[in-house]
Amino acid sequence: MSESDVQEGHRFPAPEQLAAQANVGADVYAEAERDRLAFWESAARRLSWAQEWDQVLDWSNPPFAKWFVGGKLNIAYNCVDRHVEDGHGEQVAYHWEGEPGDTRTITYAQLKDEVCKAANALLELGVQAGDRVAVYMPMIPEAVVAMLACARIGAVHMVVFGGFSSDALASRITDSGAVVVVTSDGGYRRGAPSALKPAVDEAVARTDSVRNVLVVRRTEQDVEWTEGRDLWWHDVVDRQSTEHTPEAFDAEHPLYIMYTSGTTAKPKGILHTSGGYLTQVAYSHWASFDLKPDTDVFWTSADIGWVTGHSYIVYGPLANRATSIMYEGTPETPHRGRWFEIIEKYGVTILYTAPTVIRTFMKWGEDVPAGFDLSSLRVLGSVGEPINPEAWLWYHKNIGGGRCPIVDTWWQTETGAHMINPLPGVTDLKPGSAQTPFPGISAKVVDDEGNELGDDTTGLLVLTEPWPSMLRTIWGDDDRYVDTYWSRFGTEVYFAGDGAKKDDDGDIWLLGRVDDVMNVSGHRISTTEVESSLVAHPAVAEAAVVGASDPTTGQGIVAFVILRGSAEDSGDELVQTLRTHVARDIGPIAKPRQIMVVQELPKTRSGKIMRRLLRDIAENRELGDVTTLTDSSVMNLIKDKLPANSSSED
Repeated sequence: MSESDVQEGHRFPAPEQLAAQANVGADVYAEAERDRLAFWESAARRLSWAQEWDQVLDWSNPPFAKWFVGGKLNIAYNCVDRHVEDGHGEQVAYHWEGEPGDTRTITYAQLKDEVCKAANALLELGVQAGDRVAVYMPMIPEAVVAMLACARIGAVHMVVFGGFSSDALASRITDSGAVVVVTSDGGYRRGAPSALKPAVDEAVARTDSVRNVLVVRRTEQDVEWTEGRDLWWHDVVDRQSTEHTPEAFDAEHPLYIMYTSGTTAKPKGILHTSGGYLTQVAYSHWASFDLKPDTDVFWTSADIGWVTGHSYIVYGPLANRATSIMYEGTPETPHRGRWFEIIEKYGVTILYTAPTVIRTFMKWGEDVPAGFDLSSLRVLGSVGEPINPEAWLWYHKNIGGGRCPIVDTWWQTETGAHMINPLPGVTDLKPGSAQTPFPGISAKVVDDEGNELGDDTTGLLVLTEPWPSMLRTIWGDDDRYVDTYWSRFGTEVYFAGDGAKKDDDGDIWLLGRVDDVMNVSGHRISTTEVESSLVAHPAVAEAAVVGASDPTTGQGIVAFVILRGSAEDSGDELVQTLRTHVARDIGPIAKPRQIMVVQELPKTRSGKIMRRLLRDIAENRELGDVTTLTDSSVMNLIKDKLPANSSSED
C-alpha cells in the first residue's frame, strides 16, 4: 500500500479481540469531556495516597498550576512497595539485557530491596528531601534504582543522558546545585566499553556543589579516583539495610528536573512534581498501550536520560506493575537483528520506539525482522517526532505483522506524558496522524492570533487547559517559564512550539517545530511533509529536510536522503526523479531546490536528527556544536558529498 492510498482515506480499525478486552472504551472521551477534573481525580485514585487531596486543581495563579492540593504520597512506594505488599513480589519488573549479552532479571521484591538500600546510602551521604542528585548513567538497572531511591527520600533527581559531554553535565550540575552525582565507570556501546567517569571528573572540577560521586562498576575500566569524594556503589550501597520506611510527600513536591538540549543558551531545567505527574504517566501508560500487567512484556526502547525513559521505562510501567525490557546497547550490535532477537527471546508484547529507528530498519530491509518470531507483539507505539505514513505502514507490516495497532504519540519533555494519540482498542488508525487529544486533554490548532481553526487547516498547536503532568516551572526561573511557554497567547494558553494541521475529519497531524516550517515564496511548508513525501518513494529509506535562505523565494528546500539497500544512486537522474516526485505529491512549490544523497544523517544518541547542523551545511556556514552526535565524522562525509549530489535545476 502506498502513501497515496493512505491519503485517500484508508483506515486501520482496532482489532476486534483487542477492542473487546481493552482497558478503556470509546466512552472514555465523553466521560472526560463531561467533567475533566473528575476524570483526572478518578485516574489519581488508581494510585495509593497517604493523604487525600482537598482540591483537584488550583489554577488561581496561571500559569502556575497545583494538582491534588493537600494530597500526599510516596512515588517509590507506588512504583514498588505496594505491588510487593499485594503479593506480586515475584513478578519480574525488568528483564535487563546488556549489550555484550549479559542479563539480569529483577523482580519487584528485589527492586524494592535495592531501592531501600540505595535510599539508605543517600541518607548516609547526607542527602535530604529537596536536595538535587545528578544521575549520569548507562542503561543499567542501577540507573532506575537511583531514581527511585531519590523519589523515596524526597530528593530531586536530575538525570543527564550518558551521551552528553562534560560541558553539558557541568552546566546542569551548576544550575541545579546537585550535591551528589551517581555514575558508572562506563557502559557498553557498539561492542566496546564507553567511559563515563572521566566526563564526571571534568564536570565536577568545574562546579562547587558536589560532595560525593557514587560510581557503579560496570565495565571495569581504570578510573581516576578522588579519595573522600568518590565512592564505589558496591561499597556504600550493598552493605545497607533492605528496610526503609518511605515518607509521604506533598503532591507538589519536586520529583525531577530534566534539562532540554539543543540550544546554546543557558539550559532550561524543566521541573516536574509528584502527584499529578505520576497520575498522568500511570494512566496514559495503562490506557495508551492497553497494558495488562499479568501478561504483557513492555519495551520502551528509549534511554532513561530522556523524558520518554522517565515516563515510560520507569514511572508509568512501575506504577502499573508492568514487566519491562531494559536494553543497554544499540540496535545493530552485534548484528542488525538484535532488537528482534530480544523481542523473540522475552516474548515482548508492546514495543514503543522512535520513527528514526523504524526508518533505519527500513534501510536495512524487511529480511532482517522476517528472520525472527515477532508473533508475541500486539501493540506498537511511536514517539519522538511525527511518523511519516510510509514508515508507519512498514512498521505495521514488517514488525507488527499487519495485526498490531500503532499508537502514534505526541507529547514533550514539558508535558510529561502523552497528550495526543489514538487509543488501540478504540480508534480507527490513520497512518501519520496522532489523531485525537488524549482524554482529559484540551488541544487546539489556532492561527497566529490564537483563533481556533476548523477542519482542513494548518496552524499552531496549543493546549488550553492545565493537565496533571505539566511542567511546573523552569528551575530557578519563573519569569523564563512564563515567557517561554505562556506569553504568546496569554498565561492560560500553553504554546507547544509545534505546527499542526487538522484534516477533513478533524484529526491532528503534527508538523514538527514551528522553526521547521519553511516559508517558500510566502507558502508555509512543513519539513515533515516533504520528508514524508521523499520517504514514500521506493528508493528512499530516510530523509531530512531543512530550509536555507534563497534570494528569490525567501527560503529554498534542501533535502538529505539515504537510499534503501536495494536502490542505486544514479546521480542527477535520481535527484531529478525525487524532485519531480515531491512536486507531484505535494505541489510544485514544495519541489526541493537541492537534494543530496548521503550515507548517514547526523543523529544524537537518542536518534534525533540534528537538522540545525544540516542547515549549517545548506547555508554553507561553520558547523555548530557537534558534541551530542553519535558520530561527528558524519558531518564531514556529508560535506564531501555536497558538490556531486546536489541539483538546483527547475
